[in-house]
Amino acid sequence: MTRSSTVAWLRYVNTGNWLLHFIRTRPCSFPASTTTNMSADPLFTFGVIADIQYADLDDGFNFTRTRKRYYRNSLQLLRNARDHWSEAPVQPEFVLQLGDIIDGFNTQQHASRSALDTVLREFGSSPVEVHHVWGNHEFYNFTRGELLCSELNSTLHVQRRLGESRPGGDIYAYSFSPYPGFCFIVLDAYDMSLLGLDQDSEQYQRALKLIQKYNGNQDLNQPPTTTMSHRLLQRFTKFNGGFSQEQLDWLDSVLSCADDKQEKVTIVSHLPVHPDSTDPVCLAWNHSILLQLIQKHPSVVLFMAGHDHDGGYHYDWQNHVHHLTLEGVIETPPDSNAFGTVSVYQDRMVLTGHGRTASRVFDFS
Repeated sequence: MTRSSTVAWLRYVNTGNWLLHFIRTRPCSFPASTTTNMSADPLFTFGVIADIQYADLDDGFNFTRTRKRYYRNSLQLLRNARDHWSEAPVQPEFVLQLGDIIDGFNTQQHASRSALDTVLREFGSSPVEVHHVWGNHEFYNFTRGELLCSELNSTLHVQRRLGESRPGGDIYAYSFSPYPGFCFIVLDAYDMSLLGLDQDSEQYQRALKLIQKYNGNQDLNQPPTTTMSHRLLQRFTKFNGGFSQEQLDWLDSVLSCADDKQEKVTIVSHLPVHPDSTDPVCLAWNHSILLQLIQKHPSVVLFMAGHDHDGGYHYDWQNHVHHLTLEGVIETPPDSNAFGTVSVYQDRMVLTGHGRTASRVFDFS
């Protein structure tokens, strides 16, 4: 079991539904094709990968110098994923790139543009459409205005028909439907943040006031010191962010429409929103508000995120929503991998993981 699965097991072991919960939340150690009633062809498939963080640099370490990062090798692991998707018997309809496509160190090397071009060439060598999510490292390299005009703004470059409704202003969020009855929503987890904004702007000052309420460190990338009972406050760091009310209102309206159509919705964000699916230091600032919104909408079946390089998983038994945090490529050793392919059926999604990414079944029933 993963750490989050263990927490879920302890939480439900004394209930009458403990066995069903365990079955739903276990990682699969076997190929999806060998499971019961999974021989039928999927409706469609898609690929998923997170936290590539490429830079033309020697191996280094994370912010606290406790975890090794493989900057150059991340490009090879992306190639491994691309080759797998290109050679698959059923080619994915699209790929979800969950953010942090290049590392912030590129800024210091004046290599942001060249690093991005290098990674996008790898994606571009395959005909599979890519939906890019924005993470903190996107904003270390580019302003929000630059990102909106770049190849990382998928609304400008994907060919499939996107949802007609989008939030206003410069919020990067949209929806699309790859198959009748299924909807995917890409969220902007840094719509409310200190990153990519002019420090004199009203948005920046509001975010600064919020984070300083909980984090008294001079360096706001350093999480606040907390007790065990207040560990969730560690999320108030500069490398995290949140969702503005305008974006939440838009999401509410899109989900209401999906409820009416009885669609199955997958929400995608760089930042996780369920405390049991990630380390608290990686949570979105206002994760609880987004969770409350999801509770209103039975159409939501899966929430996917990156950011926490260890990955994580939790099944929200109360709301029947799966929360998956994908393992990061950047901290994956050269002899392994970190990506997945998801096969979608009417009643479930089956994640076939590679390397550090575990295989799982996301049941909708």
